[in-house]
Amino acid sequence: MKKILALSVTAFALTQAAELKIAGSSTVYPFTSFVAEEYAAVKKTATPIVESVGTGGGFKVFCEGKTDISNASRAIKPSEFKACQDSGVKDIIGVMIGYDGIVLAQNKANAPLNITLEQLFLALAKEIPQNGKLVPNPYTNWQQIDKKLPNRKIAIYGPPSSSGTRDTIEELVLSKVSKKFKEYGDQAGKYKSMRQDSAYIPSGENDNLIVSKLGADKNAFGLFGYGFLASNKDKINAAKIDTIEANEKNIAEGKYELARSLYIYLNAKNPETLEFAKLYMSDDLAKSGGELEKIGLVPLSDANLKASQKHLEQKTKLDESLVKAGRVF
Repeated sequence: MKKILALSVTAFALTQAAELKIAGSSTVYPFTSFVAEEYAAVKKTATPIVESVGTGGGFKVFCEGKTDISNASRAIKPSEFKACQDSGVKDIIGVMIGYDGIVLAQNKANAPLNITLEQLFLALAKEIPQNGKLVPNPYTNWQQIDKKLPNRKIAIYGPPSSSGTRDTIEELVLSKVSKKFKEYGDQAGKYKSMRQDSAYIPSGENDNLIVSKLGADKNAFGLFGYGFLASNKDKINAAKIDTIEANEKNIAEGKYELARSLYIYLNAKNPETLEFAKLYMSDDLAKSGGELEKIGLVPLSDANLKASQKHLEQKTKLDESLVKAGRVF
């Protein structure tokens, strides 16, 4: 009996050791969680552990060898790739799983809204140009930015500094719009300072929490991934950005200015990560009309999906040149 018990304990320990651990982006979290459930059912194994800690936090634990897969709402940075290499996580495969768009959402009781990228910049930037110089952002009401905007206090719930969504906002809104203003000097096109007063409220790595805050606060806005809009259209709507609606077509075609790519990164030293990724990118889940699209992922084109599937079969690993180019193969 003791021998049988010992064998059972050993088997349990092996099962636990083989259990996949995944962490990273809150935007990618619901898609990976869905795949994790499917993987457990198909493979008849323990459900992989999936945690939402932000893209930056995900890469940190991935590079420390504490997780097998990292969810990311942006490409890995050269500094993060180097950290992985230096710590012995060398066999990395990157997979683009689909597209997303960052939305500026509000309570559905509000009228539909169009906002320009420059107006959003003026609501978010820590410093703004006035009378030929930079001043601390004085705007507390949207109508102070433009009389055509709603007479509402500026209160925007959004991602924290550890988030890939935050990185994307800084790149696609702050850096991009700052190019237009000579007042930023050598920071024009590079400016990334988000305001730190009550107008912008970092809200952790749980985007569902932001959705619930918009349900309770009719005047507030939230910044998060399109997937959370798609899953909550009974509660919220999203502003058009420069007259372009956030929808699958505009995001996939790159017409929506806050569109971006989503990724998972595999520690290929563990062969189970490849099996997980192949299921993730299977036609049933990842193709247009597949299960992931139903929960808000904007799918790759058929041609790009086939290329991604081939990439997984060939096990093309990341190198420094791919990382610098922001590509995965």
